[in-house]
Amino acid sequence: MKDKMSMILSMIIFGTIGIFVELIALPSGLIASFRGISGALIIIIVMFLRGHKPDFESIKKKLWLLALSGVAIGFNWILLFEAYRHTGIPVATVCYYTAPIIVMALSPFILKEKLKLKQIICILLALCGLVAVSGVLQGGTSKFFGVALGLGAAMLYASVVLMNKFMGEVPAYEKTAIQLITAGLVVLPYALFTSSDISFNTKSLVLLLIVGIVHTGFAYLLYFDAVKKLKAQTVAIFSYIDPASAIILSAIIFMQIPKGSEIIGAALIMCGAFFSEIDFQKNKKVTYDTSK
Repeated sequence: MKDKMSMILSMIIFGTIGIFVELIALPSGLIASFRGISGALIIIIVMFLRGHKPDFESIKKKLWLLALSGVAIGFNWILLFEAYRHTGIPVATVCYYTAPIIVMALSPFILKEKLKLKQIICILLALCGLVAVSGVLQGGTSKFFGVALGLGAAMLYASVVLMNKFMGEVPAYEKTAIQLITAGLVVLPYALFTSSDISFNTKSLVLLLIVGIVHTGFAYLLYFDAVKKLKAQTVAIFSYIDPASAIILSAIIFMQIPKGSEIIGAALIMCGAFFSEIDFQKNKKVTYDTSK
């Protein structure tokens, strides 16, 4: 029961990150960079306090893949944070959760796994959902850029999930620490180069610290400790508390309430992603998700 509660709490924390990003008056790149660096430092400190000895041999074998996935995580966050600001948290979130569909669609080419009829139907559901969410059926294009950003973030999210599948021998803590520090350091020059007139205020600094400490370091530790003891199917089901809490809380706090085609599109995408991921993870070892 304790492990399930830890999993639920970590998903709720991940689900609230969009709300905090909306309230931070700083560029997305700077938020992503701070999140990566601070999250990595917290995980390294906890490893030290727990007496966890880093597995340098496995890190050395997969160092290039760890670095590449870290870069993907950093820019994944930037695109997602920008999507929040261009199209709202609900639409950005459901677009982001096309990642399991993308992983499944690429699995025949990368993981040499055959697609089943059920999975093909899930892909078609998600595609129909994207069309509905984008607003093009109503002749509108105002949300298209935000939807494209969310989809771009999902593609990077999917790439990290796929790369993680080739790093099974690297322990979760080491993998996450390296990916996060890489994400933070790679994104930092981009953030500084593309940002001008950066002004810090007390509110933004406090919220930034919460995003780094709570939404990254603390949430990842809760997640990893829970995942080690839960079944893959349970992890897959509980992971959808994240988007559900994001949509509900953004509606309550910011009055970002999905309308008409957005609701239909969100339902199609989430159903497609949910059923595809359940099938995709059936009887398989849990892959630690380090791109939330």
